[in-house]
Amino acid sequence: MPRFRTRRFSWASAVSPLSFFIPPLSLLALFALPSLAFAQIKIGLVLSLTGPAASLGIPARDTAAMLPTQIAGQQVQYIVLDDASDTTQAVQDTKKLIDEQHVDAIIGSSITPNTLAMLDVIAQGETPTISLASSAKIIEPVDDKRHWMFKTPQTDAMMAGAIAEHAAAHNVKTLAYIGQADALGDAFYAEVAKAAQARGIRVVANERFNRTDASVTGQALRIVAAKPDAVVVGAAGTPAALPPKALKERGYTGLVYHNHGVGNRDFLRVCGADCNGTFLPASPVLVAAQLPDNRPERRLALDYIARYEARYGAGSVSAFGAYAWDAGLLLDSAIPVALKSAAPGTSAFRHALRDAIEATRGLQTTNGVVNMSTTDHLGLDARARVMVEIENGRWVWQPH
Repeated sequence: MPRFRTRRFSWASAVSPLSFFIPPLSLLALFALPSLAFAQIKIGLVLSLTGPAASLGIPARDTAAMLPTQIAGQQVQYIVLDDASDTTQAVQDTKKLIDEQHVDAIIGSSITPNTLAMLDVIAQGETPTISLASSAKIIEPVDDKRHWMFKTPQTDAMMAGAIAEHAAAHNVKTLAYIGQADALGDAFYAEVAKAAQARGIRVVANERFNRTDASVTGQALRIVAAKPDAVVVGAAGTPAALPPKALKERGYTGLVYHNHGVGNRDFLRVCGADCNGTFLPASPVLVAAQLPDNRPERRLALDYIARYEARYGAGSVSAFGAYAWDAGLLLDSAIPVALKSAAPGTSAFRHALRDAIEATRGLQTTNGVVNMSTTDHLGLDARARVMVEIENGRWVWQPH
């Protein structure tokens, strides 16, 4: 990762520790004045810093503070806005970044419902955007709206396939599903059901819960009554701890799987011992030190972990920060290409940047090697996922 250097804060970010993340209106006004422009390239970030998905957005924000402030000789300014885990706020933030800040690109949102809500605004504003959320619906199919949308996390289809593969190898014949009552939960269920059918596994229950619910006892009781061999939890962040806790309280002893929306220590802390022995397909960054040397993502993942933990403390790294880091790698690779044909702050530059991201080939990231195309705005393959087991608050790589 030779071009990624230690972040050098501009005068604006030095005013206060928070001004980099959510600049007050007075600072935003200063940034808008040409004579006081501190960055020639503007990157906006729409992140879930508060609300149920905060454990996903905060590591991305903290990673943004590590991204380079100069690329190809041009200064880069990052403007971070909090969508509060809310779809309406995500849309408002996106409009503000495009209409008022005139950003050249956007990173975000942290979660699937918010990113899907942003699609229309992004397409209208013709602003390349790299989502940090999971659903394949964010980028598939690459139609007029998704022409401008890319993502760094593995798709739910990839991860559902890994779950079905692992379950079949452990003689699972029936499974139940419990997911969030939103776009994430619905999208992941669709992929789980498809992958299960392909493996000859029958789905015997399908339950939902809200991210703000305090209990899922009723859903757990119905699942236990169905007697599935395994349960798949389709949820992100700390709310995903509710189902495994409720299932354990009701005496369920079958296999439990999570999706990759739980890849942080906040989830491990909240779920505690109730998640011991549960599995999830995850980003390689969670178990980078356990991977063999011939895995191409191992070196970059270890480098990111070292940088992040040097800044925020041992054990603080999460998959969600790594997704933001990989978004930075994409932009670091594409911006020099776009600069050859247009100047930042122009429509021509945004178009050139979008085209350069889509043309990314052979880019190594913490999650794998990215090969984008006109029909694939993720560019990762099945090698970008690993299966891990939770053991006493640790992620343990499952090589087979």
